[in-house]
Formats: sequence, structure tokens, C-alpha cells
Amino acid sequence: MKNDLIEKLNNKSAVIGIVGLGYVGLPLMLRYHAVGYNVLGFDIDQRKTDALLNGESYIEHIDAGAIKAAKDDRWDATIDFSRIKDVDAIILCVPTPLNEYREPDLSFVLDTMKAVQPHMRDGQVLSLESTTYPGTTEEELLPMVEDAGLIVGESSFLVYSPEREDPGNINFTTNTIPKVVGGHTKACLEVGTALYDGAIDTVVAVSSTKVAEMTKLLENIHRSVNIGLVNEMKIVADKMGIDIFEVIDAAATKPFGFTAYYPGPGLGGHCIPIDPFYLTWKAREYGVHTRFIELAGELNASMPDYVISKLMHGLNDHGKPLKDSKILILGIAYKKNVDDERESPCIEIMDKLIKKGAKVDYSDPHIPKFKNMRKYDFDFTSVDLTADNLKSYDAVVLATDHDAFNYDDVKNHSKLIIDTRGKYRGIFDHIIKA
Repeated sequence: MKNDLIEKLNNKSAVIGIVGLGYVGLPLMLRYHAVGYNVLGFDIDQRKTDALLNGESYIEHIDAGAIKAAKDDRWDATIDFSRIKDVDAIILCVPTPLNEYREPDLSFVLDTMKAVQPHMRDGQVLSLESTTYPGTTEEELLPMVEDAGLIVGESSFLVYSPEREDPGNINFTTNTIPKVVGGHTKACLEVGTALYDGAIDTVVAVSSTKVAEMTKLLENIHRSVNIGLVNEMKIVADKMGIDIFEVIDAAATKPFGFTAYYPGPGLGGHCIPIDPFYLTWKAREYGVHTRFIELAGELNASMPDYVISKLMHGLNDHGKPLKDSKILILGIAYKKNVDDERESPCIEIMDKLIKKGAKVDYSDPHIPKFKNMRKYDFDFTSVDLTADNLKSYDAVVLATDHDAFNYDDVKNHSKLIIDTRGKYRGIFDHIIKA
């Protein structure tokens, strides 16, 4: 059965099922289709499946033209999970957030598996791409596959391959980013490698699903720790009257031993603010206290309060209290030039300012209307950046440095700017570096 499945994957007669059609699943679905596979997308949100069947995109950086071009007899999307039986590969691309206690929330993965499990059959490979703690594939997915009456490594195959999407980054696409794959058994790894070989330029095989799971965590914890370091350096540099961005630019001229990381208002996105807590939670099971990782997480989590303190001092210098001041948040996406606001520190800043009595608006060309989130439900729409609008605010907080903003207009028409991204160099009376 292994050889038959590998042959189908190699000759592209296999049907690829993508479960979860968001920022990870949709690009993967497009890629498999582009190289000749039959693809079937699954999601619990019928608005997404309807959009795909109508040739429409619901993700800004994915052009509708690519979806229209994919509409043929090899492309389909559905909310009917009974059709899992029709696919040869099941790739799970669902969220893995944290709960209110900063502990892993695997409910999306487990609920998806409950929907998938009754329809699994012999001759399929199941791949989990969601970021999670080491051991999840073996401890959670393996028993569910076995409970379906399948023999993993013989009639069914189980792998873990962490997603590595970087939305909005035109330099790296789904197929050019190397793909790490770990299998539950040697046979699983062989099938998993064949699954991704057909669509990804470089596949990196590792010895187990745990190694692949830990690899993803290391990648993002590496970033979290280094961003925490540079955020702390920013605070120290500010006290000394030093521009940390100038320091970073100078240090980056060293051709070895230094990688530039840049400070900001906090961490955002679905991975970097969350992944460290997946490891620290699991490490406690082994009696390990990950002090270094947790310290970086605490420091990064404190940055919204740091930005607000800079804002309050700036308003005070202008003879204004924070309460009842009009504040404009410039950019609420978690990173520049994307429409993704997941875990954005900019929204946390908005929430804290509102609770302190400020009158808050936002401007973000990539998010024209605020999308309801689990933690936040604001009835906001994006404000146009006209000269009159800018002049009407007591302060502007530059939180996300989208290229679409006219920074000269912002500088010339704002009474006070709190710059969290180092966009403005030099010294200006009304610009505060935060």
C-alpha cells in the first residue's frame, strides 16, 4: 500500500485534500493545483468555500486571478467532510492558539480530527502542519487514526510538517521555502517526503514527528528571544538618548556573527507570540523551567504598555491628559503590508487606550473594517489619512509601518507622533521614538 500511494503522489494522480483554507491552507491548495494535482479544499466556513468556487479571494495578498485560473475540474472546495474518503492525502492547516491561561489550545486540531476520522480509509497519508508542542502528532493524532481501524505505517501514514508561510513576503513563496517533514515510522516518512516532493522545491526529512515539531518551535522562539533582546535594548538606548535603529543599522554592516532584528510595539501574528508558550507548557511536564524563553515572552508582552507610557508622557508635554484625548492608531495589522491582524499588539494598544478613557480610531488600508476577534469586538472602520483628519487628533501612534501610508503627510499634519517602528530618523519636536 505504501508503494501504491507513493506512486500516485509521484505521478500526480493522487487527490490532495487541504483542511483549513486560511493563510496557510489556501496557498498550499493553489500550489498543488498549479503543479498538476487534483485538489479538494475543506473548511467549516462556507463563505470561504463559496468564494473559492466563485473564483474570489478573501486574503489580500492572494490575487483573485490566481483562484479564477484554478477553476477547473481539478479544483473543488467543500464543507462536507464525508468527502475526506475521496482524497489520498489529508493536510491539516488549522489554528493552534492559546487559551486564556496562555496554555495550548488544540481544540481546532482535535475538532477537525473528529470531523475527519470517520471518513478516513486505508491508503491515505495524514499530515499535520499546525504549530504545536513536541509529541502532539504521536499523543493526539496517532490514537485517533488507530481508533479509525487503520494501521499507521502499513495501511495509513502519519507525518508532521510545520507550515512556513510568510504572508506578504514576495521573496519566498510556498514552493521555494524548504519543507521539514517527520514521519511516525520510516514508511510514513517515505510517503510524507513523496507528498511534498511533488509541490515543494526542497524537502528536509528528519527522524521523527517530534523533531519536526521542535524545529518549528525553535525557529519562532529564536525570533521571539532576539526581538525581546532588541526591545530591551531599545528601552535602554532611549534612556541614554540613543537611536536604537541607527545602532542596529550600524551593527548590521558587520558581515558575520550578527543578524538584524528590529524593535516594535510588541509581537504579533499567529506564530511568534504563541509558539514559545507551547514549548514552556510542555517543558513543565519534564520538570524544566524555560526561564530564558519566558523572560523574552514577558518582555515582548510588556511593549504595548511601554508605547502607552511614551504616549502619555508626550501628551503631558503638550498639556493634555490621556483621558478624552483623540488618538489615531496608524496600522493595526501585525506586520507591514498584510491584512492579517492576528495577535497584533496594535489592537492591544487600542484596547488599553479605550479602557483608559481615550477616544481611539485607526487607519489601515489593508483592514478597512475591524474584523471581530475572540478577544476584541470593536465597531471600527478605517479612517482616511487626510490632512484635516490628521490635524483633528491629539496624537498619532505609528504602530504598523505600511508602505501605503504617506509619511510626509503624517509628519506635516500631526500634532504628536509616537513612532514605534523607527520610520522617522532625526530629531523632531513632535515625534517621540517608542
